[in-house]
Amino acid sequence: MRTDYVEIETREQLIVLLREQKVLKHYAFQDIDFTEVCPDEADSPRFEDCLFLGGVLPERFSRLMGTDCLVFPALKVPYRVFGNKLYSPSCLYDAYRPGEPESYCDCFDHRVYRHYLSAGKRAVDIKETLARMLHDHAVSNALHDFLSAYDERSVVGIMGGHGLLRTDPMYRQVVSISKRLTEAGYLMISGGGPGAMEATHLGAWLAGRTGQEMDDALRCLAQAPSFRDELWLDTAFTVVRRYPQLRYVSLGIPTWLYGHEPSTPFATHIAKYFENSIREDGILTIAMGGIIYAPGSAGTMQEIFQDAVQNHYLSFGYASPMVFLGKNYWSREMPVYPLLNKLLQSGKYKNLLLSVFDSADEVIAEIVRFTDSSPSSCQNG
Repeated sequence: MRTDYVEIETREQLIVLLREQKVLKHYAFQDIDFTEVCPDEADSPRFEDCLFLGGVLPERFSRLMGTDCLVFPALKVPYRVFGNKLYSPSCLYDAYRPGEPESYCDCFDHRVYRHYLSAGKRAVDIKETLARMLHDHAVSNALHDFLSAYDERSVVGIMGGHGLLRTDPMYRQVVSISKRLTEAGYLMISGGGPGAMEATHLGAWLAGRTGQEMDDALRCLAQAPSFRDELWLDTAFTVVRRYPQLRYVSLGIPTWLYGHEPSTPFATHIAKYFENSIREDGILTIAMGGIIYAPGSAGTMQEIFQDAVQNHYLSFGYASPMVFLGKNYWSREMPVYPLLNKLLQSGKYKNLLLSVFDSADEVIAEIVRFTDSSPSSCQNG
């Protein structure tokens, strides 16, 4: 028989729960400190078939739990194993000081990356591997909660090279596409790093702004065209401060495997993983509204064929658009579009919704056409 655990993620939720019930059954308590919340033992509730994920428990709790309760203690690592929410730029860059690019080394993001390297990308210590798996599970759980507010066909991904410079015309085009789709109610997602990924989140961040303001933001970022430039992060935070916003969101899904590429602070919500395979498959699975492919190399090619497999087999019930941006690039320099088209025509692949365009208008129209063909509609959470 299926049991759905009710997730309790905050102190406030717990207080309400304790006030209303004396027997708590089928609850999952995520990273909560019970020591200052629960009443004396005489008034404490009983716990049956509950999960305690991290957090702090009073000693007396062992007498209040049924034998079917599971307790997962906190592990001493420099990251939250049982976190109950997605990361944010303010969390990853908690110690960043404007005007001091070197302060990135003091930030949570870089501290975790240093630990990741010291323990080994392919860690052998069982405690470390367990902690990473539990961390990634918690991130996936928080990601599921976040996405529950959106129609699945309103989630659109943009894939492309991490080396795309901020001064490249293609970068501007990705910014414009993402900006307009965000304004139309779509949730834009990417791998959350630099290049085409950053352009995706910059576009979402600038949703509702004028073209002149977008030009100003791009001029600011042009001072550090590559993520390898010292001022790459500093200029991004300058744009964030200059154009603050609370209305629009976007989702970045980066990984510490590529920790040398800092996560973009333009993504309002960040699901950062240790395991890259979970992260890559997750991006393709989530973007049911379609994926736009900007020019990229090996990583982007891998994502294209992973996406093609999901669409071919209708793994999630239907195929989503595969929209290629840049006719010359995808037809000649990296001729994956004619290859897939030929395989589709010959029957080797089925169900692929392929298109290739040069203009932002055509790309956006293709995504909107697919959404409009669905019985459900977009909603911005």
